[in-house]
Amino acid sequence: MPSPAALKKIRPIQLIAVIFFTVSGGPYGLEPLLAYAGDHAALIILLITPLLWDVPAILTVLELNSMMPVNGGYYKWVKHALGTRWGFYEGWWTWLYTFVDLAIYPVLFVMYASFFYPELAQYKIQVCLLIIWASAGLNILGIVPVGKASLFLSAIVLAPVVIVIVLAFHHHTGPLTLPAPSFKGLNFPSFGMALYTVMWNCLGWDNVTTYAEEVERPVRSYILSIIIAFTLVIVVYFFITWVAQQSGINHTKFTDEGMPALGVLIAGHWLGVVVAVGGMASSLGIYAAVLLSVSRVPHVMAQDKLLPAGINRLHKRFNTPFVSIIICSLVVSFMILWKLGELFIIDVTVYGAGLSLEYITLVKLRIKEPDRARPFKIPLGVPGLCILLMLPVLVYVIALAGTFSSEGDAVKASVFAIIALLSAEVAWQRIAFITRLKRWYKRNWS
Repeated sequence: MPSPAALKKIRPIQLIAVIFFTVSGGPYGLEPLLAYAGDHAALIILLITPLLWDVPAILTVLELNSMMPVNGGYYKWVKHALGTRWGFYEGWWTWLYTFVDLAIYPVLFVMYASFFYPELAQYKIQVCLLIIWASAGLNILGIVPVGKASLFLSAIVLAPVVIVIVLAFHHHTGPLTLPAPSFKGLNFPSFGMALYTVMWNCLGWDNVTTYAEEVERPVRSYILSIIIAFTLVIVVYFFITWVAQQSGINHTKFTDEGMPALGVLIAGHWLGVVVAVGGMASSLGIYAAVLLSVSRVPHVMAQDKLLPAGINRLHKRFNTPFVSIIICSLVVSFMILWKLGELFIIDVTVYGAGLSLEYITLVKLRIKEPDRARPFKIPLGVPGLCILLMLPVLVYVIALAGTFSSEGDAVKASVFAIIALLSAEVAWQRIAFITRLKRWYKRNWS
C-alpha cells in the first residue's frame, strides 16, 4: 500500500511550472534562430510558427484529455481510437523521441556552466551523468517533488530573462523599432532549420497529459495551466528575440556562446553570470519534467503487455514507475554522446509523426463517438478540424524538406529519424511473433 505522501496530487500552480518546463524552460535553446532566419524573418517565423504548429496541438490535447484524463495520455487515446497497433506506434515513437530530447538538456547545462568554468567542458560526460541520475532519483520520489522543484526552478529561469529585457530597454538610447518582416535572401535550408529551432522550442504539449490521474481536477487544471503556459512561452520568446535584435549582438556569437553573451553585452559580466545560472536551472527543470512525462508511457504499455512486464513495477513506497525511470536514464546516458544539431532534427521529426496520430485520433473520435462527453470541445465540425490540423502537418513537411535540401549532418539526422520511425514496425512484428509463439506453445504443450 503506497504511503499517504505517494497519493498526493499536483496542484494547478505546480502544473503550470511543469508544463512550462516540459514545453519550453525559457528562451534557452532559441539562440540559433537569428543565425538561421536573420533579423527580418526571425520574429515573423517566431510568431507564426506557434500559431500553426502549437495551437492545433494544444486544442487537440485539451479535447482528448477532457474525454480521457488518464495516465498514459496520448498513448491511451490513440490505442482507443485506432487500435493496439497504432497505440504501440505512438508509445514507441514517443519513447524514442524523448530519449533524444532528454539527451539535449544535460549538454546544454554544461554549456551554460562553462561560462563560469570553461574547463568544465572537459568533464561534460561526467556532469551529464550526474544530472541524469539525480533527476532519476527525484522522479522516483514522485510527481509532487518534481512539481515543487519545477516551481522553484521556474523562478530562477524567468528572473534573469525579465532582468535582461528590463535592462535592455532601460539602456537602449535610440528609438525602439521592429525589423521589417521579410523572407528576402533567406534560402530554403536555412528556413527549414529556423522552423526546426522554433518547433523544438515549442513542442511537448501532449507529454503533460501522461500523468493526468496525478493532477487535481485534471480537466479544469489542464485547460487553465496550458493557456497560461502557452502565453508565457510566447511572450518570453518574443521579447528576448527582440532584445537580441536591438542589442546588435553578432548572430554567430549568440549561437555559439548562448544567452549569457547577450547578458554580458547588455549590462556586463554580472548579468552574464545571472543568465548562465538561469540556463543551468532551465536545463535541470526541463529534464526532470520531461522524464516525469515519458516514464509513465512505458509503464502503461507494459500493463497492456506491449512491453516486458518488469517495466510495470511500481516503487513500494512512492508508487512511481521506477523501473521505467531507470531504463530511460540508462538510454539517455548513452545519447549524450550525440551532437546537438542532429538531436534537434531527430527530436522534432519523430515527435511530429506521433503528433500526427493524435490528430487522426481526434478526427476519428469525432466521427465514431460524437455524443461522448467532452468538457472541452474545439468549436469546429469534422471538415473544419481537418483544415485546422493540416496546418501543423504543413509546417512539419516544410521543415523536413528543408533539412533534406541541405547538406551534411542535417541530412544524416533526417535519415536516422526516418529509420527510427520505421523501427516501430520492426518492434511490433517482434511482439506479434512472440504472441503467436506463446499461443502455439499453449495450444500444443499445455
